[in-house]
Amino acid sequence: MKIKVAILEQDQSYLNRMASVFGTKYADKFELYSFSDPSVALATLEKARIDVLVAGDAFEIDLSLLPKRCGFAYFVDSADVDTIRNQRAICKFQKADLIYKQILSIYSENAGSLSGMKLGDDSGRVIAFTSPSGGVGASSMGAACALHFAAQGKKTLYLNLEKYGSSDVFFQAEGQFDMSDIIFALKSKKANLLLKLESCVKQDKGGVYFYSGSKIALDMLELEGEDVLRLISELKLSGSYENIILDCDFSLEKEMRNILHETDAIVWVGDGSKVSNTKLVRAYQALATMEMNEDAPLTNRISLVYNKFSNKTGTMVEGIEIRNLGGAPRYEHAATEQVLRQLSAMEIFDKIN
Repeated sequence: MKIKVAILEQDQSYLNRMASVFGTKYADKFELYSFSDPSVALATLEKARIDVLVAGDAFEIDLSLLPKRCGFAYFVDSADVDTIRNQRAICKFQKADLIYKQILSIYSENAGSLSGMKLGDDSGRVIAFTSPSGGVGASSMGAACALHFAAQGKKTLYLNLEKYGSSDVFFQAEGQFDMSDIIFALKSKKANLLLKLESCVKQDKGGVYFYSGSKIALDMLELEGEDVLRLISELKLSGSYENIILDCDFSLEKEMRNILHETDAIVWVGDGSKVSNTKLVRAYQALATMEMNEDAPLTNRISLVYNKFSNKTGTMVEGIEIRNLGGAPRYEHAATEQVLRQLSAMEIFDKIN
C-alpha cells in the first residue's frame, strides 16, 4: 500500500526536486502528485483519493474543500514555524527524510485503518536490558549492545522504557518527534500506530534507531503495561528491525513480567560488588519461586553481564544458576561516547541467545 501525497507549490524547480527525491528514495512508500494550480489540485484530491496535501504558504487553502480523509499541512521557508493559519507547517528546506517523516505523521493521524499495511517481516529479536541492582550501568550496556549490532549492519532499535531515562543520553539525531508523541498515539488507541512509530523514529550516526526521550518525565508515567505490550507488538509486526533492545526498570510486578515474556532474551547487569550480587541472587530466587507453576519461565532467558567490574573488589555471583556472558572494567574519566565505543566493541553481545 502506497500513501498518495499531493504537493501544491508555485516554485516549479522545487516541485521537480521533490518529485526526483521522493521518486528515488520513497517510491515504495509514496505515490506523489505535484501541482502548481490550486484549482487543479483541489479537483484531483477526491478523484485520486489523495491521503495528504502539502501546499506552499503562498496559497490559502479552504479546508472545507478537502476530503475528510485527507491530511493537510503548509510548506514554509523557516524551520522555526510550527503552524500557519492554525494548520501544521513543514519546513521545505530540510532533509528529505525529515519531510518524509512529517508527512507520514500527518497521514498516521488521519488514516482510519492500516489494513494490509506491513513494513517488513516479523523476525525481529527482542532483548531486554535491566537489573535488580541500581547504578550498575544497565542502560549503558543496552545502548552499547545496540551499537554493537548496528556496526554489524543489523537494523537495530534502542527503546528506552525507563520512567526517568532518555535515549538522548546515548544517541542524537535531527527530528521533532519523541516518546511523548508515541505515548499519545498509544493512549488514543488509533489503528495507525505502525506509521506513527515510523514517522517518529530517528537514526544516530552509529546506525542505531531510537526514539527521543519524552518532553517531560511525567509523560512516561502515563505509559502502562498494556501500552508497552502494544508498542512491542507493533514494532515486531513492522518487521523493520533485526534487533529491538529494551532498556527498562526492573520489577517483579506482574505488569513487568508480562512485558518480559515478550522478549527473546533478558540481560541482567551487575558490577560484582557484594551489594549488587546480593540483589541479583535475591531477585533471581524470588522470580524462580514466583514462576514455579508457569509454563513459560523467565529465569531460563536471563543472562548476566558484569559492568564496571574490578578484579580487586569484585566477585562472581554464586548460589544461582545464571549464564555469565562476561564483563567490562570501569573506564575512569571517560565520556559517555567513549564508554559506549569501548563497550560496543566487546564480543559478549554475540553470546546473547
